[in-house]
Amino acid sequence: MEKMKLKLLYADLKSDIDIIEKELETTLNSSSHLLNDASVHLLQAGGKRIRPVFVLLSAKFGDYDIERVKHIAVPLELIHMASLVHDDIIDDSDMRRGEVTVKAQWNNRVAMFTGDFIFARALEYATVLENPRIHQILSRTMVEIVNGEVIQMEDKFRLDQNIKDYFRRIKRKTALLIESSCELGALVAGAAEEDVRRLKRYGYFVGMSFQIVDDILDFTATDKELGKPAGSDLMQGNITLPALLLKDDPNMRPYIDQAIAGKLTEAERSEMLKYIRQSEAIKKSAELSEKYLKKALKEVDALPKHPMKKKLRDIALFIGKRNY
Repeated sequence: MEKMKLKLLYADLKSDIDIIEKELETTLNSSSHLLNDASVHLLQAGGKRIRPVFVLLSAKFGDYDIERVKHIAVPLELIHMASLVHDDIIDDSDMRRGEVTVKAQWNNRVAMFTGDFIFARALEYATVLENPRIHQILSRTMVEIVNGEVIQMEDKFRLDQNIKDYFRRIKRKTALLIESSCELGALVAGAAEEDVRRLKRYGYFVGMSFQIVDDILDFTATDKELGKPAGSDLMQGNITLPALLLKDDPNMRPYIDQAIAGKLTEAERSEMLKYIRQSEAIKKSAELSEKYLKKALKEVDALPKHPMKKKLRDIALFIGKRNY
């Protein structure tokens, strides 16, 4: 339902999104049957395609041409897909969006090479773009995402981390790719430099808000809505914002210790979720997400008059207010 609501917000972009979808399918074609099967499995698992949408919306502030813009929209979605495959290896996840992950369907080695293949395809697809600045931003984004994956791995099960560590992690995990989607979309379309900068900042703030909401929903949404058990992040050792705010709470700490030790029973998980959902941590996390959201909307307000301003505002508000 939520995914359907989001698609309605950018329904007028459907024909261009369809082009990107077809290009993704073509680009992931491989002479290796194994890579082919794993890549198609990932593609068919679907997704909101938020990053390509941000590319398209930002490109509207310049000289919009889908045949040019697709050469940055497709790579950014491929980078996102590749990072998900690697994340599932790090987190040992068997399910994503209610579908079996590549590592669960095959194994870690197949998943690792599938992620590498998709990263490589992203770089290859962007080679038709001649502006070196585009490639510098794209390569920097990939480097930072990989750094983020390593940081996420290092931070797993680590209870002595602080809010700054968390923000550093989600910047690389989520915000950076949305920031780059907005920046590169505007840049590839030749938008004014000030608009490129504003859209870049908008993407960063939306990305931060998006990930905080994701981390809240991991505790507040149902197993069915999430397509995985609620509280999975904590059980996989990822200390997200709500858990971080509660890690010194004497009532919550036993659940955290049991979860990261892999000993949390189903009854304890239910009790833990009930406690978190009624705690101030959810409210405080939502307030932090709201702060980023307001900053994003401020950047939209400063953009020149354009029909796409409402789309940027509506999508930001959707992301910040979604239920799962």
